[in-house]
Amino acid sequence: MRALGVDLGTERVGLALGDDLGLLATPLETVFAKEALARITTLVAEHKVGVVVLGLPRNMDGSYGPAAEAARRFGETLAARTPAHVEFWDERLTTRAVERMLVGANLSRKRRREVVDKLAAQQILQSWLDAQEVRRTPPEAR
Repeated sequence: MRALGVDLGTERVGLALGDDLGLLATPLETVFAKEALARITTLVAEHKVGVVVLGLPRNMDGSYGPAAEAARRFGETLAARTPAHVEFWDERLTTRAVERMLVGANLSRKRRREVVDKLAAQQILQSWLDAQEVRRTPPEAR
């Protein structure tokens, strides 16, 4: 079952796709927020995605704010329009971590803006995939 990672933003939405084995997330693309629902629906069909992992922005104390509520509404709408299961995943600090990595790589501000959202989606999805792998591994093999 393939998975699609989503980093939902107010202007841009980053997308990442998991491989067929459920081990590796790859950055896919960045779309404008207004186009995200239609694009995700298309990608779910094209890639036979079984689960959409939607980043859920939580406050540092674990509480939910307006951005988390917007993500939940988006997830509910997406779930109604696609056969894929929608799962929320804690995305705290993913975008900041990616931005720091890109600054460290000496990328220009323009280039960072072009890739940060899809790389954040990759981080969200990879974190989720790693958690699934741990769940599938028997305790004696860990």
